[in-house]
Amino acid sequence: MSDFASLADRLESIVEELDDMAFDRLRQASATGATQRPPEDKQLTKARRAVEKAAHVLRTLDGSRSDGPQLT
Repeated sequence: MSDFASLADRLESIVEELDDMAFDRLRQASATGATQRPPEDKQLTKARRAVEKAAHVLRTLDGSRSDGPQLT
């Protein structure tokens, strides 16, 4: 496995962690009766997308393809 692929794998793990964090925030908000998304949810989503794009770029540099959605 190349350095690019290894780093892309690590970034994909971070994507999963960001998903978990966002879901936890949504669950907590729902449990407290909130009717809107928590303010940090939008920022977590932006961070997730940025990390996902970085992983995709590294996969492209490595010459391999991600199992996830292909970003443009």
